[in-house]
Amino acid sequence: MLLEFVHAHTVLAPVPFVPEVLLHQAEDSIALWEATEAAGEAQPPPFWAFAWAGGQALARHILDEPDLVSGRSVLDLATGSGLVAVAAAKAGARPVVANDIDPLSLAAARANADANGVPVDCVEADLLDSDDRYGVVLAGDVFYSREMTGRVLPFLRRAAGRGSLVLVGDPGRAYLPEGLIRRAEYDVPVVEDLESVPIRRTTVWQVTT
Repeated sequence: MLLEFVHAHTVLAPVPFVPEVLLHQAEDSIALWEATEAAGEAQPPPFWAFAWAGGQALARHILDEPDLVSGRSVLDLATGSGLVAVAAAKAGARPVVANDIDPLSLAAARANADANGVPVDCVEADLLDSDDRYGVVLAGDVFYSREMTGRVLPFLRRAAGRGSLVLVGDPGRAYLPEGLIRRAEYDVPVVEDLESVPIRRTTVWQVTT
């Protein structure tokens, strides 16, 4: 049923800034948002149906610099559509774990991994209190609220302290923390209905302890 919902509300198309990756994306963002709300109060917003700026920048960075992840274990935290996980797998990362708490997100991530012919393990869980080790931890667009930043940042800093390379993609969200290392900047095409602009200047940051 979840996979049917994904297919019914999206089309498979190249990601604007990462055309090497095919993604099930919503054609009508407003209609999908309304359909998701109609499905029930417990249903999270359909973040999985869009190629958000932070994820696009992170995916682009990984594909342009595959040595960052090739042959290393990767966690894509709050994966959404699975875009970053798919990019990591395309760049040679093994194994790749796509993590989210939204079952629809993971259905989309599985569909997108299959569409791109890459292996991605999908894990539905809140990992923010865990201490599992990965060679690389990736997170796109996770600093969009005070609550989310307050939970995610300690996890990312702990991962960096255990020796993981921790990279985040962020288009200048309101709760971007200080003390990050700038690695790259991109002008990323976005869904104007959601972002109010057609292009967002987006930075890939490295998180340290």
